[in-house]
Amino acid sequence: MIIVSDTTPIISLLKINRLDLLEKLFGEVLIPNAVYEELTADKRFIDEAKMLFNVSYIKSVSVSNPEAVRILRMATGLDQGESEAIVLTDELKADILLMDEAKGRKISGQMGITIMGTIGLLISAYEDRIITSEEVRRCIDDLQRSGRHIGERHYQMLLDRLQ
Repeated sequence: MIIVSDTTPIISLLKINRLDLLEKLFGEVLIPNAVYEELTADKRFIDEAKMLFNVSYIKSVSVSNPEAVRILRMATGLDQGESEAIVLTDELKADILLMDEAKGRKISGQMGITIMGTIGLLISAYEDRIITSEEVRRCIDDLQRSGRHIGERHYQMLLDRLQ
């Protein structure tokens, strides 16, 4: 299974100290170089970058067609990381793109890409018996405390799955 991730799901998992869920669910996750840069160069994410350096299951890779990234950015207004993640997913025919941002998810969906966000990751981990319903609730509380936005629809979907 090939999994590509944008920045936000990784940041969210780092904020709640559950980056391990990526390895437990998927084994390996690929990130485009722009996402790696966002995760490691942005001063807002210094603590997260330090944690990221210690994992071997997240691998940075280059997109083959930078022109496709440029065109996608110009046509959609997505940022470099989101654009590279979408293009890389398409190039590799990846099974899943991990992405939280609504605009990127919409564009990816229109391209026929299977998308999973942070809430979806938690649901999958719960359904695969990697974490308990209580751990899921704690993760959500920690996400909210760390300032991560969780849409009401996704939050309700999660609660419905836990019952």
